[in-house]
Amino acid sequence: MSALKYLNFKRSSPPPNPSNVDDGVLHGAGRTSFIDEKEKASAVGESIEEVTTIDSDVNPGELTFEEDTSGGLGRHLGVTSCTMLIVGRVIGTGVFSTPSSILGSVGSVGASLMLWVLGFVLSFCGLFIWLELGTMFPRSGGEKVYLEAIYRRPKRLATFVFASNAIVLGFSSSNCLVFANNILVAANHKAERWVTRGIGIAVIVFCCVVHGITPRIGIAIMNALSFFKIAILAFVVVTGWAVLAGHTKIQDPHINFRNAFAGSSHSGNDYATAMFKILFSYSGWSNVNYVMNNVKDPVRTLKIAGPLALTICAVLYILANVAYFAAASTDEILNSGTTVASLFFGKVFGHEAEKALTVFVALSALGNVLTVTFAAARVNQELAKEGVPLPFANRFWASNWPMKTPLPGLVMHTIPSIIVVLAPPPNIAYPFILDIEGYPLQIINFFIVIGLFWLRWKRPGLSRPFKVWLPVAFFFLAATAFLIVAPFLRPANGIGDTPPLPYWLYCVVGIGVLVFGVLYWFVWQVALPKIFSYTLVPGKDVLADGTVVTVYHRKKNE
Repeated sequence: MSALKYLNFKRSSPPPNPSNVDDGVLHGAGRTSFIDEKEKASAVGESIEEVTTIDSDVNPGELTFEEDTSGGLGRHLGVTSCTMLIVGRVIGTGVFSTPSSILGSVGSVGASLMLWVLGFVLSFCGLFIWLELGTMFPRSGGEKVYLEAIYRRPKRLATFVFASNAIVLGFSSSNCLVFANNILVAANHKAERWVTRGIGIAVIVFCCVVHGITPRIGIAIMNALSFFKIAILAFVVVTGWAVLAGHTKIQDPHINFRNAFAGSSHSGNDYATAMFKILFSYSGWSNVNYVMNNVKDPVRTLKIAGPLALTICAVLYILANVAYFAAASTDEILNSGTTVASLFFGKVFGHEAEKALTVFVALSALGNVLTVTFAAARVNQELAKEGVPLPFANRFWASNWPMKTPLPGLVMHTIPSIIVVLAPPPNIAYPFILDIEGYPLQIINFFIVIGLFWLRWKRPGLSRPFKVWLPVAFFFLAATAFLIVAPFLRPANGIGDTPPLPYWLYCVVGIGVLVFGVLYWFVWQVALPKIFSYTLVPGKDVLADGTVVTVYHRKKNE
């Protein structure tokens, strides 16, 4: 089947009138297909919750719930797959590589461990907020959906701003390069720049193909690698217990825990930069929110998978750091660079085990790339479905061609990932990428929490299957505000962690990406219509697989 044939579409019927809404169930357009889906699910013992937006004032975007969830493979992810989707996204390479840079930033073992615990607390606070919003609006897209539901004026501004961040910074390049470097080390091959880049590009292309052409196999590989990551970290934790108990060759495993806070930094910038790396290591707890259209019984599954997965990851993270500090001195950890886990295995088991760990880290990085691409493709698809103007028409990017999978959305994710893999120099680019990925997200998180309070105040009657305790939301908001402001404070060393680049540059670039979204919105939504005297009128097209797409037409002003 050609792409052209697949993308044949028909004009959909008009959206249902608000007067046809009764008790949260939509009548008229779209109702028959939704009930058919529900009956099919019931036949195999599954439950699909009828969650539609009763109040049209907070309906995200132009599509109704039934229209947004139509097309594709449907609901095929259960609790186990969703839990592993989060675990696979959270456990990447951060816990194996960042402890040394975090220790270098904050200056002491005690402060470092304190930040890992704080990162866990902050992540859980964020998870509870996203649980409330995700169960209110159980659609794919995550933050895109919540911003659209909350910030409706100016029209589509929130969509464009989120799109600029999701598309421009939604790459998987860092873990592709980590996979390449570790595989080359394991093979006793010199990690030359272009060899590393070639392997990195091959990884992202492989993930795109496996999710786009063989989706069931892609999910099976993701789940297997997630279980593998849990097993590896559990082994590190158990080994750490053996070290602390004195059953290994480590002479004094408790040395780093005496006067643990000695030498702690007093710079807010140092703690903020370190916290960005920790939150990056924890990032992914919202991964299921991005793929809700593919989740069985989405509200129930989200409430189980999110807390379960994040708890597993947090416990393993904190105990793994304890194991690292038990096996090596602070000087050894600081000098280990991005190979602190290799240092741990080498100290405890010898050189051969240290070499074996490079394979484990490579597989962990591969699993992370698989889960990131899986979710990012669906976010890209949702942006296209909402009518964000993209090259080659948003009908193509919104489609599930050719295997009822968002292959075009995967391609959209692959292109910036390849560009960043090729961008030199890697020794500066890697830490800069980590910082720049985290900063704009904190700004988006800030506005989402503000929006949560607004919804509680203005729309108290909306259905909320889960409600976060408001002090938790206030704490998360305060922490987010600190993470937005603190990176502009001068660090203790005066240069930050990406010399020769200025310490504040990643913040400015991150803000610039969001400002680009504002400018893109202004040109497309305001300037061009005014200059050429037309109005953008939304319509809806239905693709061959049933996917509904918002398409904006130009209507000449009289």
